[in-house]
Amino acid sequence: MMVDEMYMTDEAKGKDWTLWLGDSCERMAEMADNSVDLSVSSPPFASLYVYSDSTRDLGNNSSREEFIENYGYIIRELLRVTKPGRIACVHVQQVVTTKTADGVAGLTDFRGDVIRAYVENGWIFHGEVTVNKNPQAQAIRTKAQALMFVTKNKDSSMSRPALADYLLMFRKPGDNQVPIKNDVSNEEWIDWAQPVWWNIRETNTLNERLGREDTDERHICPLQLDFIERCIRLWSNKGELVFDPFGGIGSTVYEAIKLGRKGMSIELKPSYWDASVNLMRDLEEKLGEATLF
Repeated sequence: MMVDEMYMTDEAKGKDWTLWLGDSCERMAEMADNSVDLSVSSPPFASLYVYSDSTRDLGNNSSREEFIENYGYIIRELLRVTKPGRIACVHVQQVVTTKTADGVAGLTDFRGDVIRAYVENGWIFHGEVTVNKNPQAQAIRTKAQALMFVTKNKDSSMSRPALADYLLMFRKPGDNQVPIKNDVSNEEWIDWAQPVWWNIRETNTLNERLGREDTDERHICPLQLDFIERCIRLWSNKGELVFDPFGGIGSTVYEAIKLGRKGMSIELKPSYWDASVNLMRDLEEKLGEATLF
C-alpha cells in the first residue's frame, strides 16, 4: 500500500556538485531558466520497479497513463531549465505487462510513450540508440519466463528476445550558443555512432546495495557508468552542468565530476540521497588526493 510518508528536503554541496533531497516535481521550480547544459536520466519505468512507498514517487501510479501525465510536468520543467539547442538523454526500456495487472502477458510501448510525451511538451526528438543486453543475465535477474530454456523447449510461442535498453535523445529548440568541443576520438565515434551499443558493461554500476532498504520490493538498478560517460563526453563541455532529475544513488553526478563537469541531481528517497552524498564526498576526497601527486 502506498503511503504519504513524511516528506523531507535537504541539500548537500561540494566543489562542483549539488545534491538536492526532495520531489523533482516541486524542487525543479527552484532552478533557474536555461541553466542546464545536459541532462542524463533514467525515469521510473511506470511501476516496473518499486522505489519507495511515497505517493510522491513517480513510479507509484494507478496506470501508465497517469504516470505519463505526471512525468509531463518534469519534462516541461526540464525544457525550461535546459539551455537552447542542448540535449536531454533519457534511458528507457519497454515494460512488461502481466495477466494480473493488465489482463494480458506481453509488452507495452513505454519507449514510444516517453518519445511522444517529450515531443508533445516541446522537445525535438533528436536521436536514439539501442543498447544490447545479455539475455541469460536478464533471465536470471528478472525470472522472465519468456527467456527460459524450458519455455522455448515446451512451447516457443511464449518465448521472446531479451528487452533492450534505449538511449533517447531530445533537443531543446533554439540555437546552441556554446559549441560542444568534445574529446571523443574519431575511432571512438565510429563505434559510438552505431545505432546499437554492443559493449556497454552491464555490471559497471555504482553499488546497488547502497540504496537498499528492507521495504524495497525490488533492488535499485543504477544506470551503467559506460552509458552515462558516453552521453557526457559526447554532448557537454568540461566545466558545464550535467543534471539528473532522478538522482538515485548519484551515478550521473558521479560520472560528471570524474569527467571534469559540474553535477546536480534531485532524489526523493532519503536512503538513496544519503548514499549519493557519501559517494560524492568519497570521490571528492580521492580526486583531491590525486591532485597532490
